[in-house]
Amino acid sequence: MSDLFALSMPWWEFVLRAVIVYVVVLAMVRVAGKRALGQFTAFDMLLLVLLGNAVQNALLGSDTSLGGGLLLAATLIVLNYFVGWITTRSPIIERAIEGEPVVLARHGHVLQKVLRRELVSKADFATAMRDAGSDDVDDVELALLETNGHITVILKRDAR
Repeated sequence: MSDLFALSMPWWEFVLRAVIVYVVVLAMVRVAGKRALGQFTAFDMLLLVLLGNAVQNALLGSDTSLGGGLLLAATLIVLNYFVGWITTRSPIIERAIEGEPVVLARHGHVLQKVLRRELVSKADFATAMRDAGSDDVDDVELALLETNGHITVILKRDAR
């Protein structure tokens, strides 16, 4: 019971570990692309659980105390709040973290290379077109892959 709050390393090392892991995992998720964020499948849930388990030792080291876990949780929550706060105040930081929408189709022409680069399947694109109210690519004025992974399709005026 006396080890419940006894930290196995200095408090600042927990904070440093949390910051490093947060930044590295954020960068990895950012590199993974928008579509990975927008499609949350069973495989993505599995990846999320395994990712959490994989970084656990990097965060905690050999510490198993309640205090260490709570300090890490608080640090990660504060980091996440700070990232949200700074992205709302700096367009440059927001673009670096969130990215920008990507044009997938324009004036009835689908940009196949962009679909492949962004890992958007033809079926996903077709679903987005149907959700917008059309099944003909000629009706598409503009299609965007949003920063959250959602595909927005804007139809030409005469197709609406």
